[in-house]
Amino acid sequence: MIQIILLIILFLMGIYFGSFFTLATYRLPKKENITYKQSYCPKCNHKLKALDLVPFFSYIFLKGKCRYCNNNIGIRYFLFEILTGIVFVLFGLSLKIDIYSISINQIIYPLLGILYISSLFIIAGIDKEKNTIKNSVLYFGVLVSILYIIYAYTLENTDVHSYVICLVLMIILILIDTIVLKKKLLNNYMNQILILILYMSTFSGFNIGVITILLSILTMGIENIIKYINNKKRALVNTKTNKKPIAFFLCCSNIIAIIFTNFIMNYIIM
Repeated sequence: MIQIILLIILFLMGIYFGSFFTLATYRLPKKENITYKQSYCPKCNHKLKALDLVPFFSYIFLKGKCRYCNNNIGIRYFLFEILTGIVFVLFGLSLKIDIYSISINQIIYPLLGILYISSLFIIAGIDKEKNTIKNSVLYFGVLVSILYIIYAYTLENTDVHSYVICLVLMIILILIDTIVLKKKLLNNYMNQILILILYMSTFSGFNIGVITILLSILTMGIENIIKYINNKKRALVNTKTNKKPIAFFLCCSNIIAIIFTNFIMNYIIM
């Protein structure tokens, strides 16, 4: 019974985090404050009240419409909140936490994991919408990496040399991105992708990092094939060279790889 309550709490946490992720995805590219500025309807700009901001339930009670201007609220926000809740539950299940004999490690790692997954959700959302990665989220990634390295060294007695190397390379690339590339107005997207890969390798490890890259390449390849078949059926010639949201595919693949690996390690190998 307690385990079920824990999963319900994780789901509720997930949908609340999902609501925040949609807000961050919308505001960060516009350089708007994501903590102090009151939420508002993007259609009529009316400030929203507490009852309008209850994730999942507000959408249902309001029938998918703004209370003030009656415009439709995109269902993708509703689905995204549910997806985030499911991911949080799957992540919790994959860790196989025994609530009756829980240790400090089983408390700290899930918390760090939630911070990590949260950053990936925001990076993925912004990249999908704007084809860019916000440096502010990468800075947050550096903080999460430092906390994880401290955790791994002090509580897990892990050899963290490779993690520290990844962290140092991350910081160097962020400095290059901030000081050199932006100053000269050069395209910094691929540099940010490298930072993201290093971030993933720091938290999830080199092996999962490799799986993430391979899964991303496979997913992008499948998407290209599907688009090609659809265009061929409609007799369309695709002359556009749309920029691939590489970070979006990397983040989604990494979350899947981490959860899948945790399930194997905790339920099959053990």
